[in-house]
Amino acid sequence: MNRSFFGAVFAAAVMLAGTLETYGGETVKNELLTARETAIVDLGAAVARGDQKNLAAALNRGFDNGLTLAEAKEFIGQLYAYCGFPRALNAAATLQAVVKEREAAKRPVPAGKAPSAPPKGKAIDFGTANQTKLCRREVKGGLFDFHPQLDEYLKAHLFGDIFARDNVDWRTREIVTVAALAARPETEPQMKSHLGVAKVNGVTDAQGVAIVARVRCPAEPEQLPPDWSAFPVGKPNTAYAEYFIGRSFLAPVSTEQVGVFAVTFEPGCRNNWHIHHAAKGGGQILICTAGEGYYQEWGKPAVRMKPGDRVNIPAGVKHWHGAAPDSWFQHLAVEVPGESGRNEWLEPVDDAAYAKAVK
Repeated sequence: MNRSFFGAVFAAAVMLAGTLETYGGETVKNELLTARETAIVDLGAAVARGDQKNLAAALNRGFDNGLTLAEAKEFIGQLYAYCGFPRALNAAATLQAVVKEREAAKRPVPAGKAPSAPPKGKAIDFGTANQTKLCRREVKGGLFDFHPQLDEYLKAHLFGDIFARDNVDWRTREIVTVAALAARPETEPQMKSHLGVAKVNGVTDAQGVAIVARVRCPAEPEQLPPDWSAFPVGKPNTAYAEYFIGRSFLAPVSTEQVGVFAVTFEPGCRNNWHIHHAAKGGGQILICTAGEGYYQEWGKPAVRMKPGDRVNIPAGVKHWHGAAPDSWFQHLAVEVPGESGRNEWLEPVDDAAYAKAVK
């Protein structure tokens, strides 16, 4: 997906009026998708990543917003075809644990509707018909002629046995599928294909972008995948909040010999222009450890940073750094020893300057 297009649509999407969603008793606004749908998106991403902590949180939010046990079982059962049996089995165990915890807390989960009996006949026949209806065209040739066994499994099992179960509509099945495929970089081609299938089954373009944005740009740091970074996100950076646009988080890595801090920025967050002063030595080194962001020196183009990238900032250089519009960003800030060091905080990087820098 084109980064500039994605960033522009994502920025427009988050400005739209949304729906209300419950997180552990707290009601917050969400964009474009209903509260139940956002929980389904989070469920799909968590199953694909094998992230049991965020799966449990998604299930609880879903149950608080109308999701039924039968639907949750359907999603996990369906996703085995996209994510593999081990992840689906682990997800089923998490679902079972969540249900038991809610029952013990007298927060029962509604049972929901069981699927009807499967159609009569051969699964490959009505599965082929289902695939054609879903895609609005007959799917054949190419890779499927080269590997007919996979074509048979898709038609008979995925679109026959699974998509024939009628207690979840096809639009919702595509929402959870797109979310799961968006969660892993190696399934990008399949995600793009399913975005097209989702569209012909009632998911709007804006909703499709919102699904992918939610998976790839979690709203809260605790929704980031467990393996997102080797360093902790840390606590809200309240001491320096006045010098940031957006939220940042700070985790000390080393406070002896040389100061090293992990700084995490939410999407679009950046600090003000600033200068590290020192009578001798001083300055800072930034090492990107997760996500994508930008560094810019006064009078120069912004430099995009990915994990492993490094910038050396001498004392006296005016600069700013922060996250890309559509990605969380973390870097290590290494304080270079110097004499009489101090920071001078300057003007904010306003929206116009930021948009120009990261285009």
